[in-house]
This record gives sequence, C-alpha cells and structure tokens, in this order.
Amino acid sequence: MRCDVGVTTQRFRYDRHQSYEWNYNHVPSAADVTVPDVQGDWRFCGLPVASPLGVPAGPLLNGAWCLYYASLGFDVLTYKTVRSRARSCYPMPNLQPVESGLLDGTEMELPATEEMRGSWAVSYGMPSKTPALWQKDVAWTRRSLPEEKVLVVSVVATVQNDWTLEDVADDYAACAGMAVDSGADAVEVNFSCPNVSTCDGQLYQQPSDAGKVAAIVKARIGKVPLIAKVGHVADAQAAGQLLDALAPHVAAIAMTNSVATQVRSADGLLFDGERRGICGAAILEASITQVMIFRELIRSQNLSVELIGVGGIGVAEDVRRYLAAGASACHIASAAMTDPDVALRIRAEL
Repeated sequence: MRCDVGVTTQRFRYDRHQSYEWNYNHVPSAADVTVPDVQGDWRFCGLPVASPLGVPAGPLLNGAWCLYYASLGFDVLTYKTVRSRARSCYPMPNLQPVESGLLDGTEMELPATEEMRGSWAVSYGMPSKTPALWQKDVAWTRRSLPEEKVLVVSVVATVQNDWTLEDVADDYAACAGMAVDSGADAVEVNFSCPNVSTCDGQLYQQPSDAGKVAAIVKARIGKVPLIAKVGHVADAQAAGQLLDALAPHVAAIAMTNSVATQVRSADGLLFDGERRGICGAAILEASITQVMIFRELIRSQNLSVELIGVGGIGVAEDVRRYLAAGASACHIASAAMTDPDVALRIRAEL
C-alpha cells in the first residue's frame, strides 16, 4: 500500500511483547511509499548517501528488517551485532518501558512502566545467529539493497574465560573480516553494551585496550571504513583518552549507546538487579552534549574522525541539533521501532 507523508498508517513494527526469535522470524515487507528528498551533499564515512539518517545496530535483526527500514527513508542500515558463534537472546522483557526525565549518567534506578512513553530499558545481550547464517543473510541484504544505501555490519567478540586481550581482538577481527567478505560497506565494532558484564560490553571504558582492538580490526578489513560504537562518557578528559586511542584507526565514532541504570518494578528490581541501557528520549541531551565534547576535541587536534549521533532523536529539530553539535550522521532506533514512519516525517521537514 502506498502512503504519502503525513498519513497515519498501521505500519509493521517490532513487537516488544513477543520474543526476539518471534520478531526475527516475523519480518515485514518493504513499504511502497514516497520518500521525500533531503537537500544537501551527504556522506557517511566517505560514502555518498541521500540523507544523514540511519538506523543503529538494534532494530535491524536481519536483512528483511534492513530492507524494510531502507524503504522508509533510512539511508544507512546497521545490521544487528553479530558474533563468531551463536548466542541466545536474554529472556524477556527485552524492551522494558521506563518513566524517566533527561538522564545524565548519575541516576541509580528508574521505575518501570506499562506503556512506552519515549524511553525504555534494552536487554538483549547481543544475541547472534551462527556465522554461516548471518554471512549468507548479509550477502543477500547487500545484493537486495539499492546501491545508494549503505550497509554497516556491527560485530562483537564472544569472550571466553581464559582469553587475553589479543584473543578478544582476534575474535573481533574475525567477525569483521567475515562481514566484509559478505559485502558489508562498513564495519562497526561494538565497544559498548551495558547489558553484559564481560569486557566485550565495556571496552570503550578501557581506551588503551579499545585502541589495540581497533588497530587489529582495521588491519583485517583494510580500506573498508571502521566505526567504533561507544557508550556514555562522563567528561572531556575521558573523551580525550578514548579519542586518542581510537582516532588512528576509525573513520567514525557512534555515540551514545544508552545510559545505564537499574530498573525497578512494583515487585522489585528487574533483570536480577543488574543495570540495563536506557534508550530513547531520556538520553537526547546527554548524547548531544557528548557529541559536542568530542567535536571540540576533534577540532582542536585537527582529526578526520566523523561523529554519528545516536540517542533520543524523534523529530527534525533533534536532527538539526545533532548536526549543529558536530555529528555528520544521525541514527534513530527507539523512535523508529515505535513509529517506523519517523524518517519520512523528518525528511519532509529537513
């Protein structure tokens, strides 16, 4: 069904009341919709694109989901984080709405709510299909996407108890190599997932280690652009240390991958009391501020690292604010999952 911008539709969307596997298998078809043009000369890590809009790793569970959001006005599609071996998803809830104002990273906990009001706690644990399966799907996705769309594949190491940092780096690099061999236009190393306790989810908090891993991954993928996904950084000093470690190896840094807190329901703390990443409107200001901090550091050192703004985007004004803060691209997850037409409206306003 063709739908013009502004017309309310019952668009297919991720069902948070169903399991990850259910959503993986119940995939939407590409939408037949008129996509407004966005004026300007836009590029993503040196690759030409039609707009600054993309989807970060998270909503795009497989190739069919990538094609669906590509048809709805997103130009950079980030395939959900994959591993060198299969990993099951955490038990539900995987998306738990929370009541929250704007977060700054100092919050200890938030109350759970029944209805999604703009922000939710994310608890997937970076599940993955086997490499044989996801490589085949990535290859199909790249063949099926229009040439002007960019396909990024997000990768993470699957840390074992006796692994050294070199083992972690080698696993990241192996996944990155498989992604490139399957047709990825760019690779994202996921250095931030607050929902896991092993170093694969916290690597951005160890700048020296993150830099060493990025160097090994970059050596494996050659000229293919490398992106580092990072979480909330508390201050300019920490940002500077992370930037110094990553800048020699990455084309861009994607931020912010949530702000982590505990989540409390009427029955007590959820997720066994462990913190979960809060995504959506609650992290908009913290993420824009972080982009500004990194922009100033990049300018002062005359670096060529791009910034990808992620977090809380819901309207065109949010995109404008990210771009003004120093981002060259803006990626939308939570709003896109709850309102798949969001990019169509933003494009019309831009």
